[in-house]
Amino acid sequence: MKLNKTELKEFLDTKVSLYNNPKFIDSDPIKIPHKFSKKEDIEIIGFLTATIAWGNRKSIITNANKMANLMDFSPFDFVINHRASDLENLNGFVHRTFNAEDFKQFIKSLRHIYQTHGGLESIFNKYCTEESLQVSIHKFKNVFFEIKHLKRSEKHVSDPLRNSAAKRINMYLRWMVRNDNNGVDFGIWKSLKPSQLSCPLDVHSGNVARKLGLLKRKQNDAKALLELDTALRKLDPTDPVKYDFALFGLGVFEGF
Repeated sequence: MKLNKTELKEFLDTKVSLYNNPKFIDSDPIKIPHKFSKKEDIEIIGFLTATIAWGNRKSIITNANKMANLMDFSPFDFVINHRASDLENLNGFVHRTFNAEDFKQFIKSLRHIYQTHGGLESIFNKYCTEESLQVSIHKFKNVFFEIKHLKRSEKHVSDPLRNSAAKRINMYLRWMVRNDNNGVDFGIWKSLKPSQLSCPLDVHSGNVARKLGLLKRKQNDAKALLELDTALRKLDPTDPVKYDFALFGLGVFEGF
């Protein structure tokens, strides 16, 4: 598909308008954090939901809802006040390779972050650059696993400095930082800006981006993400990640 920059922007902006609306929520994992209103509840269940956001979307939504239920639909209270016996209630949970032991580890690490580092937002804000949150993601992983932890759980938090596209955590950051005024993304992290976000790059968005000439690199890795981010920032430097809705919608809903 050959479009000049103006035509490409108009085409993608139209798709953003189509998919960046509340009708998008019901079939997307973002549906789960939308069940909550308290900032800390949204960011905790949002993080856990994004962590398991790979595979079948119905399965993701079902299992993320199960996670919320296992925490008595009070994620922040559960994280901060849980006892060892409460963690036993998580036994049996599994989503693909993320199991109950990982879930327990994540609860412990989250408590450490809220009690020691002032919460999730403060870590990403502390290590961000003016243009990017990729170093923040790397630093966040270090902080997340600075307590005694299961080695196996490390694979569930990506590291861009190890050439990962970090799709799920970039998606999570989009949820927390973008305030689209359309009721999809939350925009509850005011210390960060949408211009710092990176596109959640996966098979669907990557394939569409290549067909549109936004991306040449064949692997969906950190280098491809930088290439895609650079292209999207030329289309909208203040809110480049809004185009995630267009790329994802074209790939998943339209088979582009």
